[in-house]
Amino acid sequence: MSSDRNWNLLPCDLVEHQIGQVDLLMAMFPTEEELTMRDESQNILSALKTSIEDGSVPSFSALPAVALLLTLAIPEPQDPDSHKSLQLDINAPFAYEGIDAPEEAPRIRVRIQQPDWLSKAETAHLNAQHSEVEEDLFSTVEAIQEAAAQKLKESQEAHVDITSDAAAAAANGGGPLVRVWFYFPSISTRSKRDDFIINAPHYSLTGFLYAGKPGLLCVEGPSQYIDDYMKFIKTESWGDIPAHHKKGKGGGNERIEVT
Repeated sequence: MSSDRNWNLLPCDLVEHQIGQVDLLMAMFPTEEELTMRDESQNILSALKTSIEDGSVPSFSALPAVALLLTLAIPEPQDPDSHKSLQLDINAPFAYEGIDAPEEAPRIRVRIQQPDWLSKAETAHLNAQHSEVEEDLFSTVEAIQEAAAQKLKESQEAHVDITSDAAAAAANGGGPLVRVWFYFPSISTRSKRDDFIINAPHYSLTGFLYAGKPGLLCVEGPSQYIDDYMKFIKTESWGDIPAHHKKGKGGGNERIEVT
C-alpha cells in the first residue's frame, strides 16, 4: 500500500455491514437482467469477503468501492402486465478518508439514470430525494420504485387530461391550432433535445426539432398549449440553465385550418 494515501479501509464490522447491504440487494434481484456488477467490483467484493473470513488485510491501489447497476421494473398504471424500466447506479464505499475511523458506515450512494419517460427535472427531483441511503439499501430502492411509479401515474393522468382539454379547446374554438417556429442560439446537448421531445406529447403537440448551434424547433397544436409547453421548458425542464443560455425567439406563427 502507498504510505501517502489519504484513505483507510473501514473497520471489519463496517465492512461486514456494507457487504450485507450489497448481498441483500443481490439476493432480492438475482438475475443479470436486474442487477449487474463489473469485474473490478466483483474482485473487490471477493477480496473483502475473504479478509473477513480469514482476518487478512486486503491491498487496494485505489479507494475500494463496489458499483452496481440495478434495473427496476415500474408497472404501467393502466396495464400492470406492462412496465417501464428505471436504472439506478449504486456505489457502496468500503473506505474512509482522514485519520479517525467512523463509527458508522459511509452512506451508499444511489443515482437514478434519466429514462425516456421522465423529464430531466423529474429525474433530478427523484435524485434529490433519494441520492443517499438513509436506512438500508433495499428500503431506499423500494422508496425509489414507489416514487417512480407515482410519477409515471401522474404523468399519464396529466397526458390524458391535456389531450382531452386540447381536443375540447380546438372543438370549442377556444384554442386555435397553430404552427410556431422557435429559434434558439443552441440546442446541442442530449438532455436539452430529450426535454423538447419527451415533453411535447404531454401537451398534445407535434412537430420537429433541428438540434445544433443554432437550433430550430417547430411545434403544432392549440396555441395555449404551446405557451404552456414553452413555459415548462424554460422554467422547469431547463431550470438549472443560466437565463442567457435558454433564450428562444418565437416567430412564423401560422394558423392551421382543420377540416
